[in-house]
Amino acid sequence: MGELFQNKVIRTILFSVFFLQIGIWVRNYSILLYVIEKTNEDPIAVSLISVAEFAPIFLFSFIGGTFADRWKPKKTMIWCDLLSGASIFVVLLTLLFGSWKVIFFATLVSSILSQFSQPSGMKLFKIHVPEEMVQLGMSMYQTLFAIFMILGPIVGTYVYQQFGINAAIGIMGIAFVLSAVILMFLPPDEEVEKTEEKTSIWAEMKQGFSYVLSRRSLTLLGACFAVAGLALGLTQPLTVFLVTEQLGLPKEQLQWLMAAFGAGMILGGGLTIGIASKVKPQLLLALGMGASALGFMIMGISNQFWLTLSAEFLSGLFMPCIHIGINTLILQSTESKFIGRVNGILNPLFMGAMVITMSISGWLKETFSLVVMFEGAALLFALGILTMLPMIRQRSVPPTELQKS
Repeated sequence: MGELFQNKVIRTILFSVFFLQIGIWVRNYSILLYVIEKTNEDPIAVSLISVAEFAPIFLFSFIGGTFADRWKPKKTMIWCDLLSGASIFVVLLTLLFGSWKVIFFATLVSSILSQFSQPSGMKLFKIHVPEEMVQLGMSMYQTLFAIFMILGPIVGTYVYQQFGINAAIGIMGIAFVLSAVILMFLPPDEEVEKTEEKTSIWAEMKQGFSYVLSRRSLTLLGACFAVAGLALGLTQPLTVFLVTEQLGLPKEQLQWLMAAFGAGMILGGGLTIGIASKVKPQLLLALGMGASALGFMIMGISNQFWLTLSAEFLSGLFMPCIHIGINTLILQSTESKFIGRVNGILNPLFMGAMVITMSISGWLKETFSLVVMFEGAALLFALGILTMLPMIRQRSVPPTELQKS
C-alpha cells in the first residue's frame, strides 16, 4: 500500500477524483431537488435530468474515447475539468439573470466532457503504473467511488438545503477547477510519435472496432459487460417493489436496502484492496458475478427483511470485484494507444444493455412476476460467468497477443 501511494500518478488521480466526486454528487442532487421544487415534482422534468446525465454516454463515449487516443491524456483531463468549471459558472450567471431551465446545461456539459476525460485517466494508468500495481490502484479508485455512493447523496442534499442552488453551483465549479489544478502535478505527457500518414477520425473509429473484434479477451469482456447490464437494468427500477410487495413494508424502508448495498461496497472495496495483488482479475470478476447471482436469487425468493437486507449487503460486498476486474482486464488487454476507443465501445455496451431492460422491466413485471425478474437477473449473472470461462482457464491475459496490429 505504501508503494502504491508513492506512485505519483495514482496519488494525483485519486485526489483529482475526490474533488470530481464532490462536484458530481453536489451537481446530481442539488439540481434534482431544485428541478423538483421548481416544477412541482413534474416527472418529465425530473426524467430529463437523467437524460442529460446518461445520453452523452451513448452519444459521445466512443467519440470521446477516439479523441482521447489522439490527444495527450494529462492535457485532455485538465482542459475537460476547466471547461466543466467554466460551464458551471456560466450557468450560475444565467441563473442569476435569466431562466432557471439552463440548469440542465450544467449536467449535460460536464457529462459530455467526462466522456473525454475518463478514458484519458485510464490511459495514464496504462502508461505510468507498473502492471503489478494496476489492479491495486483500480481497487483504490473503485473504493473511492463506493464511499461517495454513500456520502455523495448526503453531501449533495445538505449543500442544497442549507445554502441553496446558487451556492451549490459555485461549489460544483470550484470542485472541477480544483481537480484541474491537482492534475497539473501529473508527469508531463509523452510526445506523440508523428507518422507521415495521417488517419481520419472515422478511420480511427473503425480501427477501434476492428481492434476489439480481433482480441478474444476483449470480445469476451464485451459479452460479460452486456450481460451484467441486462441483469442490473432488469432489477434496478424494481427494488422498491421488494419492499412494498414482497416484504409488505412502507416504501421508506428502501433506504435501508440502499444503505446495506453501499456499506457492502465500501467494505468490499477495502477487502478487494487486500487481495487485489494475489487474485487474477478474471477470477475477481467471476467471483463478483457469482456473488451477485446469489444475492439476486435470494432477493427474489426472500420474504424476510433481514434476509433481503443481507442479500443486498452481499451484492454490494462483491460489486467492487466486478468493477475492478473489468477495468484491470481492459488495461491488461489493451495497448495504450487503443485505451480510449476500447472504453468507448465497452461502456456504451453496458449502459445500452441496462437501458434496454430498464425500459421494459415494468412491463415484464406485470407480465410475469417480481420473483421471475430477480431470478432472471441471477441467471444472467451466471451466464456472465460462463462467457468468462475461456479467460479464467488461461493463466493470465497474454500481453504479447496485444502487440499485434
